[in-house]
Amino acid sequence: MKQLAHFRYTLLAAAVALLLPLCLSSGTLATEVLVFALAALGCNLLLGYTGLMSFGQGIFFGVGSYTAGVVLLQLKAPLLATLAMAALGGAMAALLVGWFSIRQRGTYFVMLTLAFAQMFYFLAYTMKDVTGGDNGLLDIPRPPLALFGQTLLPTTSSWQYYTVVAILFVLVFWLLQRVVDSVLGRTLLAVRDNEARASAVGYDVRLLKLAAFVISGAVTGLAGGLHAMMTGVAPLSNIEYHTSESILIMTVIGGTGNLFASVLGASFYVLAGNWLSTLWPRWLMLLGFLLIAVSLYMQKGLFGLAMKLINAVRPARRDSAVEVAVKEKHS
Repeated sequence: MKQLAHFRYTLLAAAVALLLPLCLSSGTLATEVLVFALAALGCNLLLGYTGLMSFGQGIFFGVGSYTAGVVLLQLKAPLLATLAMAALGGAMAALLVGWFSIRQRGTYFVMLTLAFAQMFYFLAYTMKDVTGGDNGLLDIPRPPLALFGQTLLPTTSSWQYYTVVAILFVLVFWLLQRVVDSVLGRTLLAVRDNEARASAVGYDVRLLKLAAFVISGAVTGLAGGLHAMMTGVAPLSNIEYHTSESILIMTVIGGTGNLFASVLGASFYVLAGNWLSTLWPRWLMLLGFLLIAVSLYMQKGLFGLAMKLINAVRPARRDSAVEVAVKEKHS
């Protein structure tokens, strides 16, 4: 039953990818929703399933963007090879950050990830020959999805590129769902709930945390590579701490401990931000108030609120069905 429920979440993620073109007129905006949904999935694996609040997600996102830009501009690599390199770059950055950060807990862990975020930002700022410095990497091409030299899907228009991103998004969601449903995922939950007990029964807690970091970094790096090809630019802002904050806010607003919740959080953040920014330049203040409300009254985020509403409706339907059956019996 549990695997059936998780399969339904994958179907829901696919439904979101199918509905976005019907609800939005901009292919770029729809693509941005799925790209940041991928980044939020990686963050949720750390925060929701391992209990690690990392401010280093922008590192992996930025490294993925720069890797994709360099590979496309210098090597003229095809799409799939570029995305593989972007994911590998994010994973390697996560391996470095995680190797040092997991040695601390609580506030010290958070401060270490924040320090790494600042360090990578200044590295990207000073390494102008590689990253372009303030200007970033410009004129990044967008190759078609090809296999063995045969073009499978073009990416010329924004909606054509959205199709490619949507396919990758559903595939990655399904793979991550398999990870959290596996023994590794259950063990990560044990580490989150009681790290001392997990260590006492023989689990290598540091290795498990590092594995979660690497997987999260790979997914976030992939999202960064897709974002660079979407915009044609790998800007310095992709690697700054504000990107880490945005990804973390998406994860918290959606809800932790469930992958589909990250899709809800990213969709809400991107779409609400796009709408509010046209109404008020200081729209981030409104999202700040929303985050406060979520922290105080909706600890499980939008997904938890949706589940409460569904559970409130179900008993009412069940009671009405029972009343109808009783009336039919006595009539």
